[in-house]
Amino acid sequence: MQLTRAADYAVRVMVHLATLPPEKRAFLPDLANATATPESFLSKVMQALARAGLISSRRGKAGGFSILSRGRDATMREVIEAIDGPICLNACLNGGKDCERKSWCPAHPVWARAQRAMVDVLMSVTVSAMASRTLATRDSNGMRIFGDLKQ
Repeated sequence: MQLTRAADYAVRVMVHLATLPPEKRAFLPDLANATATPESFLSKVMQALARAGLISSRRGKAGGFSILSRGRDATMREVIEAIDGPICLNACLNGGKDCERKSWCPAHPVWARAQRAMVDVLMSVTVSAMASRTLATRDSNGMRIFGDLKQ
């Protein structure tokens, strides 16, 4: 199981936007550069985040994207689900129709416990908490430095 690229990009851009001063707007090319994401792909991600009410989007010279207070307070789960929909480790946990094998399948409780643990972790951290831990700076070559890691 792997997080989709779109969800990964959404988390990156939300954390970046949360590091900017309140009400600061950022243009798509700048966001793509700052988060090392393809601009064309990021555009679709930004549309989904705006539909979810996590960011605002404005066209024109005074346009760009800014994070809303709801976006700052959003958990990683909310950001991921804004892009990918509800988190579901296995089809038998999709939240809709009960799995007909649930009562006798030995794997069902394992899937359910694993999903609960994953969701609990994703709900335990907000965008603003991640942004406050970000030490995004640039070295003399323009490379982003996060702690001791260069990207």
